[in-house]
Amino acid sequence: MRAGLLATSGLLCFALASCAVGPNYHEPSAPRTDSFVHGHLPDSTASAPVAGGEAQHFEAGRDLPGDWWTLFRSAELDDLIRTALARNPTLEAAQAALREANENLAAARGSYLPALSGSAGATRQRVSGAAFGSPQSFMYTLNNASVNVSYTLDAFGGVRRQVEALRAQAEYQRFSLEGAYLTLTANIVTAAIAEGSLHAQIEATRKIAAAQREELVILRHRVADGAATRADLLQQQALLAATLASLPPLDASLARERNLLATYTGSLPADFAARDFDLDRLALPVDLPVSLPSRLVEQRPDVRAYAALLHSATAEVGVATADLLPKLTLTGSYGAQAPRFADLFSPAATVWSLAGSVAQPLFEGGRLLHARRAAVAAAQQAAANYRATVLDAFAEVSDALLALEADARSVAAEASAERAAADSLTLVRAQYASGAVNRPQVLLAEQSEQSAAIALVKARAQRYADTAALYQALGGGWWHRDDAQDPSQTSHKGHL
Repeated sequence: MRAGLLATSGLLCFALASCAVGPNYHEPSAPRTDSFVHGHLPDSTASAPVAGGEAQHFEAGRDLPGDWWTLFRSAELDDLIRTALARNPTLEAAQAALREANENLAAARGSYLPALSGSAGATRQRVSGAAFGSPQSFMYTLNNASVNVSYTLDAFGGVRRQVEALRAQAEYQRFSLEGAYLTLTANIVTAAIAEGSLHAQIEATRKIAAAQREELVILRHRVADGAATRADLLQQQALLAATLASLPPLDASLARERNLLATYTGSLPADFAARDFDLDRLALPVDLPVSLPSRLVEQRPDVRAYAALLHSATAEVGVATADLLPKLTLTGSYGAQAPRFADLFSPAATVWSLAGSVAQPLFEGGRLLHARRAAVAAAQQAAANYRATVLDAFAEVSDALLALEADARSVAAEASAERAAADSLTLVRAQYASGAVNRPQVLLAEQSEQSAAIALVKARAQRYADTAALYQALGGGWWHRDDAQDPSQTSHKGHL
């Protein structure tokens, strides 16, 4: 009969332990769509016979590499990113946040087990015998040692829901780390492209200013000879001044990009000595992956992070619900008490106790009820934020794809304009050599050619930047690498 009673008690405890109040979390399903853009996206973009003008091919369903920036084939860029991954403080902070979350999770798992403590002490006391009708007092010594056990039965799953919430928080920090890694690498690529573009723009602008200075010298001689008016001279001076005025903002922008690169690599601006980036030393990736729309929610670190927040908020509803229900606590102690230390280990000195208690909140002024309602509202907020993040993710991919198609047409148009300006300059120079045109017309053609060259540089740089934006929008291939993880956490790497 005793065995049957023990079995029944065990089954009861198991049944209580298997119950967890609150809603169970279910991973949101991916949006049902088979395209990122409205309408038809061509398989390839336009092309132009210039560096960075190659046709780019969109390959549906192709996977992303984990080191996607190497597709730009720049050793300087690879070195810079390698340095940033080792020294960037934002990445270090994200790694520390992940460690903290994992340690909090490990600490919370301890609530599954009983709490065990030991104590020992000795008391020497003098008491009066008056309470016992004796005029004498006496002294005694009491030695004691005990082991105390306390266990709160997780009858309604409040502890399990709390551990579940902390596990989801650790998952959030993990994907926040992946997001920090992706943002860092994409920002470095974008800053390098911007720096290369600014160098080219500054060089072209200086050439324009040099040509305008030559024309100004010619105009001064012509004014002195009476072949040109003072107004012509003033116009040319104003044009040169405007060109020179455009250089300081370009220099300031270049300095900002260099400082950004220094910050990304964990360096002070004064200590940053990386080689200048040249747009012509960057290759344009031509075979572009376009993930299946159904896979995007699995690939985007921010979407996975917000899914983890939704999971955590859902579990917190269970925690708040369990706080409204009774709590069963079992306590016990086993030890010994004796007047002499040597007698502590004798059978007669043994003492023990076993107790159980049930606590049910009766009146909390509405605190627990409103705390649960707040948890429900927080879960609803997390669900809305998750949906918003998914919408943003699809919009960013669509923006990048459409931008790349438009960029290709822009590069082709600017390349055509640059060729036309260059051909015009060649013709004007030939005419000048034969005496058909004057020197100012040659200088004007040179300015037009340099202006067209600047426009082409900007169009090429935008195409490079939007290519990087596509890789970032698709998730960056984090599932193929684990170097963003803190070394102590590499065993937690996730796979798609």
